[in-house]
Amino acid sequence: MARAYVALGSNLDDPRAQVLRGCAALAYLPHTRLLRRSPLYLTPPWGLAEQPAFVNAVAELETELTPRTLLRALLEVERSFGRDRGGPRWGPRTLDLDLLLYGDRVLAEDDLQLPHPRLAERAFVLRPLADLAPDLHVPGQGRVDALLARVDAGGCVPLDDA
Repeated sequence: MARAYVALGSNLDDPRAQVLRGCAALAYLPHTRLLRRSPLYLTPPWGLAEQPAFVNAVAELETELTPRTLLRALLEVERSFGRDRGGPRWGPRTLDLDLLLYGDRVLAEDDLQLPHPRLAERAFVLRPLADLAPDLHVPGQGRVDALLARVDAGGCVPLDDA
């Protein structure tokens, strides 16, 4: 079994509900157990500023799936939520699931990079990840709490959690 962390985000069609439903869907992935979810955060858009704010969270999983099989399963969950990957990069989405970490695995393939290549730049990922595992070591980058201290997380507003 491997420990994996998945970022969840949405800014369309009741984003809070999308993230909660997306997290619930992770519990039904084969050979995978949802261990816990971070609190929800309202966050400003990243990359493409002219769009609604996002709701973000991070889920901690225990899985027997390989990183590639887990990624395929995450993409299928996104599709089932109506995610259209044909839109603008970093644009609005019903549900975004990013595989952040898979144990201490380091991969650099065209369609799968571990740890996630922009993890250390994104407060909307680091803030909820730090709620789950502040002392977790991100291979090649350092501890989550130290990475969080290097970014401006002031725009990450906690939401009342469900």
